[in-house]
This record gives sequence, C-alpha cells and structure tokens, in this order.
Amino acid sequence: MSAPHTDVEQVEAANTAFYEALERGDFEEVSGLWLTPAELGVDETYHDPADTGVISCVHPGWPVLTGRGEVLRSYALIMANTDYIQFFLTDVHVSVTGDTALVTCTENILSGGPAPQEGAELGPLVGQLVVATNVFRRTPSGWKLWSHHASPVLAETAEDEDEDDTGGNGVDPDDGPLA
Repeated sequence: MSAPHTDVEQVEAANTAFYEALERGDFEEVSGLWLTPAELGVDETYHDPADTGVISCVHPGWPVLTGRGEVLRSYALIMANTDYIQFFLTDVHVSVTGDTALVTCTENILSGGPAPQEGAELGPLVGQLVVATNVFRRTPSGWKLWSHHASPVLAETAEDEDEDDTGGNGVDPDDGPLA
C-alpha cells in the first residue's frame, strides 16, 4: 500500500493506527496518538499537561473523562484487564474540514479477559457492538485524537421484535381486523 496522500486517507490511517495499537496493547503508541496540550497551543508552564482538559474520552458506560491524565489512565486500565481485544470496524465515515476531522464508525469488538482457571489460555470471548465518534486535529506530526466517544448499541431481543410487529398490543396488524 502506498503512503496516504489526501487528508481523508491520512485520517483513516490515524484512526486505523489507534485501533491497531489498542489491539496490540501498545500503551506508548496509544499515548502518542492523542493530542498534547502543546499541540493545542496550551502553555504547559501554567497548566499541568496531565490535568489539562484539552482531550476527552467516553468509553461505553463510563462518565466523560477529560485531560490526558484521565484519558490515558483509562486506556492503561483497560489494557491491563483485557487479555485479548480485536476491532472489526464497519460503517466508517471520514469528514475533514480544515484542521479538524470527524470519524464515525461501528466497532464490532471481540474481547476476552483473564483465564477463569489456571492452565486455560483465555477467558470466554465476548462480542460487543459499539458506535464511535473520533475527532482528530491536524498537528505538525500528523493527525492526533482530540476526542473519542463510544456508546453501546442495544440489540433488540425477540420480545422487542414481537412488540414492534404487534404495536405493543399483542395483535399483529397483518392479521386483519379483530372478529
């Protein structure tokens, strides 16, 4: 594959690098993909770079995390407690305006935790469907993450589908009028 040339291709590459670093559990690379206060023009002599709220992250079911310290701690915690994770991205859409880019996608996640018993290689695998929005900002060293927001997709159950078909009253409208 040749080097990306357009902004959209560069943002796609940065987005892919983020998910691949998570899959490998490469904390240093994940850290390097997030904006620093200096890259946003924040004077670090007056602001602690770990606490400056220039970046944000929402993991599914978590509160909003702001600042490099909170965001990067969350990834360290996730990586320490996840033995296996793989992302299959679908519905990826990239939009670039000036020095800001927006990526929306569906994260089809397969993950496994620690083995439940000694000798087992991995705990049970769990699948999860998550929609995500990643905001990137152009820097002299490439596109960096500014914000990541991921929300779970609630799957419909068979009961939900039955209610949808009957309008919630137990009568299927396709069955015709009631006698």
